[in-house]
Amino acid sequence: MERLDAIDRTIFLFLNNLGTPQWDGFWLFMSDKWGAIPLYVLLLFLTYKKLGPKKTVFLLIFIALLITCTDQLSNFFKYGFQRPRPCHNQEVFRVMRLVKNSCGGKYGYFSAHAANAFGVAVFFASFFFRTYKWFAIFLLIWGIAVGYSRIYLGVHYPGDVLTGFMVGIVFGWVFYKLFKTILQKVGYDI
Repeated sequence: MERLDAIDRTIFLFLNNLGTPQWDGFWLFMSDKWGAIPLYVLLLFLTYKKLGPKKTVFLLIFIALLITCTDQLSNFFKYGFQRPRPCHNQEVFRVMRLVKNSCGGKYGYFSAHAANAFGVAVFFASFFFRTYKWFAIFLLIWGIAVGYSRIYLGVHYPGDVLTGFMVGIVFGWVFYKLFKTILQKVGYDI
């Protein structure tokens, strides 16, 4: 476990120190939940166009449950593993770039940002893949960018982000399949 932790720290420092002040604003934007509002509005519009009002509300309930599950599971793991964020590890903090004004909570395993973003990306990529293939691919790239932003900003190790991605993939896919199955049971096809 110590070996994995050392590898994670080494990769973190390499990726984090690639950053430059010219790119800081972009990665702060990618990490900011309010920065994704235009994407969420577009997702809502395309969903409404495809499903209509009742099924769109039903889908939004599933998305809210998906984000709640990934977010709360992340909190459970953070307090269960109690792995300090890189910016709370004095040995790492001395040689890293902290781009944000604050570090966030004390513990970082695993990244809720990565899990939430990738969960939403996988859900909607699955949902839109047949009708908007390139948009589905864009959503996955967006999810990866949100996860990477956490490393760039100095608040998560790569292992935190990769675990968040895996959790997001599982929950995004499971919630999409549940949504699709329930809709089919009541006579709707998507």
